Amino acid sequence: MKGYIKREDDFNERRKHLANLSDEELKQRFWELAEKAVEPLLELARKNTTPSIERSVLLRMGFSSLEAKPLVEGAIDRGLIGKGVGHIVYRISKEKNIPLRQAGLEMIEGKHWDDAVTIFKGGEK
Repeated sequence: MKGYIKREDDFNERRKHLANLSDEELKQRFWELAEKAVEPLLELARKNTTPSIERSVLLRMGFSSLEAKPLVEGAIDRGLIGKGVGHIVYRISKEKNIPLRQAGLEMIEGKHWDDAVTIFKGGEK
């Protein structure tokens, strides 16, 4: 086979630390390593969001794309996007004791943002 590089087979050397494990122990080791590999991705997903994700959440809450856009922009402008725009609208709805949709529409008009900032940046969860 002209042009191919021969790879030294070191499989037996590399597997020595696993050779004495049972099938069950190997399976457990696999899942431990898989979890370790995926954990940074899960952590990123927990701590980060995007305008696109936030618009998608708002669409599922019943807002139109034209309504979702200014809500997301309002949260970005106030440094609140990391709190989740749907969560912000929900909290305003509960705090003001008004329907969810009404809270969002009033926020589009510029209302309630000071309250949202107080709720989410004032140390309250």
